[in-house]
Amino acid sequence: MCAMNTMESRFRGLPSVDRLMSEPEMVKLSVSYPHDLLVDLARQQLELERISIAAGGQVPGLTKIVKSICARVDALLSPGPRRVINASGVIIHTNLGRAPLSEEAIAAMNRVSAGYSDLEFDLDSGTRGSRNTHIEQLLCQVTGAEAGLVVINNAAALVLGLTALTKRKEVIISRGQAVEIGGGFRIPEVMRQSGAKLVEVGTTNSTNIWDFEQAIGPRTAALLRVHSSNFKIIGYTQNVTIEELVTLGLRHDLPVFDDLGSGCLLDTTRYGLDPEPMVQQSINLGVGLAFFSGDKLLGGPQAGIIVGKKHLVDKLKKHPLARAVRIDKTGLAGLAATLVNYLKGEALDKVPVWRMISAPLDEIERRATSWAQVLGSTARVVEGESMVGGGSLPGGVLPTKLVAFGGRVKKGEQNTAQLLARKLREQEPPIVGRLSGNTLLLDPRTVLPGEEKEFLQALQNAAASVLAN
Repeated sequence: MCAMNTMESRFRGLPSVDRLMSEPEMVKLSVSYPHDLLVDLARQQLELERISIAAGGQVPGLTKIVKSICARVDALLSPGPRRVINASGVIIHTNLGRAPLSEEAIAAMNRVSAGYSDLEFDLDSGTRGSRNTHIEQLLCQVTGAEAGLVVINNAAALVLGLTALTKRKEVIISRGQAVEIGGGFRIPEVMRQSGAKLVEVGTTNSTNIWDFEQAIGPRTAALLRVHSSNFKIIGYTQNVTIEELVTLGLRHDLPVFDDLGSGCLLDTTRYGLDPEPMVQQSINLGVGLAFFSGDKLLGGPQAGIIVGKKHLVDKLKKHPLARAVRIDKTGLAGLAATLVNYLKGEALDKVPVWRMISAPLDEIERRATSWAQVLGSTARVVEGESMVGGGSLPGGVLPTKLVAFGGRVKKGEQNTAQLLARKLREQEPPIVGRLSGNTLLLDPRTVLPGEEKEFLQALQNAAASVLAN
């Protein structure tokens, strides 16, 4: 009883909602925001304080509670995601939204979102149309496929393909390709959700075409190749080529599904990278369906793209699941504009991902040198590597020049690299670098040209704050 009374007395140390609302900061907020909203947030904060006190925490002061409420207002009414500047050197950074878009893609998305559009309206006939007509011809022209379809992401594309064509049937895959692509997206689990039965053949590191042939039976619906886009097995390995799979499929009248993942349309070896399978090559070799992402090496908005044989794509278009995973109007417009960049031969100049991949080293070094001058004698330009990232080209790196800040930290000294990294994340817009031990690394390759001025200003502000301590 005594303990309960003590707890109640501590609760009484909290201010009332009316007392909080009379504070100058809260009165100022009430000019811009609804009174009921502020009252509700104040009550929520008081409840959090009661929980903290019950757990043994201290009774906070009035000023601290008001500050917490103001922070809740800012967080609620300034929702993310926020724009950030990527100085990490990871080109397709999954945590930072993957591929930045071309100016043409951004303009197309803005146009279609500002008002109405002919998304599903045929202007010639004046009747209902299909959103897929805006993109299918572009997909066919770029990839050489007979038909194409776009959904919300590549996971949805694969699920749709398997559900529509292999439900309650068998799909054969190499054991070494039954992988987790990322974020818990595992091929075996996806196939189970689609209703298809997974038949694994070969071993983790070695599978040959005879393994596939021996597994074919009366319930086999397709042969599946999944590109290992986010890992690499080295040493003794043997893999079945897509050519071998297509030849086997033709012999047994079975389609080959090719999950390419990153959606590469250009030759990566021209830029010193390992070869990445290209969509056009798979289509030319005769796969039934190819699946790939729009927001990785393709460099467009998030999308799942399916191209291949017309009779197979047509079945996917008619499946009920296609409506559940269809792409929205802004993504469709951005993807179409990105594909036009490729058709016009402008991808290296216009698509940011490829502009970064093909960036000359001497230009990167010039920019790194100017950045280091902002930081003064505390920074230096060093050799390093940029990463393609985003589940593309495992181990794929490009030589670059980095600005390095910090280094060895003696016992009792402040870690200035970590402090600068935090200060950069607190800027507007936030800047994300790469910490390596006690050194902060900043890579010009992934900072867009239009961001340079505000980046240098934010870098100067953050460095001044750190060096002043």
